[in-house]
Amino acid sequence: MQAPQEESAGKRTGKYDVRGLADPDATAPNTAIVTGTTAELDAAELSTRQINLELRRLLHTEGVTEITLHNPRARHSIAVGLLLRCRIKIEGSLGYFGCGIIDGPEIHIAGRVGWSVAENMMSGVVVIDKNAGSLTGAAFRGGDLVVRGHVGARTGIDQKGGTIIVGGNAGSMTGFMMQRGRQIICGDVGHGMGDSMYDGSIYVAGKVASLGVDCVEAEMTDADNELIDRKFASYRIDRPDSFRKFVCGRKLWNYDNLEPNERKLVL
Repeated sequence: MQAPQEESAGKRTGKYDVRGLADPDATAPNTAIVTGTTAELDAAELSTRQINLELRRLLHTEGVTEITLHNPRARHSIAVGLLLRCRIKIEGSLGYFGCGIIDGPEIHIAGRVGWSVAENMMSGVVVIDKNAGSLTGAAFRGGDLVVRGHVGARTGIDQKGGTIIVGGNAGSMTGFMMQRGRQIICGDVGHGMGDSMYDGSIYVAGKVASLGVDCVEAEMTDADNELIDRKFASYRIDRPDSFRKFVCGRKLWNYDNLEPNERKLVL
């Protein structure tokens, strides 16, 4: 809730969110340089809220379709909630929760990102030139998420669709509770991969430290190889010689119907 305006001396004036959830300045800064349908935005002196407001102004009011964002300075929650087709290049790194809840944009991050990039992404493309933190693509729903470097733990946790591609290694619990979609990992994967996954496929070119509960290896098919070839060609990624495929063993599908001694065997 916003407190009423105060005029007396020594008290805060103007609208103020007592929870600290809102930036006092909720107006787009109008600092971007627009040329036709393209724009350049320098974020060096802008707050997170101002950056996102300016992105929305450019896309919805100015009719811009391509934006280059300079000096993001690893701020959190940048380029979130964008629900239209556009192209955004971010010249630098982002903090936590970048590019979350998007539906349609193609975003290129020429740096690294923190935790939970592209969380709950519905469609579009996000390409990250360097590494990404833990929870990359959490609750990912659709589109392509490409990390050319390494990723942290729990990549694609609760993934519900789409394709996550990792050019390097992935941490522990990759694909935890995965429900649908694909992960293609060119490097090694940590312990507990695919734990409690319900559906979907995980392709790994390197070593797997250990499999999680109900994750099993399956046979690679021509369709699997065609998918990997097509995706790698699209993003100009060098394909490793071979991949192994991992899927749900389906033992947990009927977990509630198992006898107590059978549950121990599954877990």
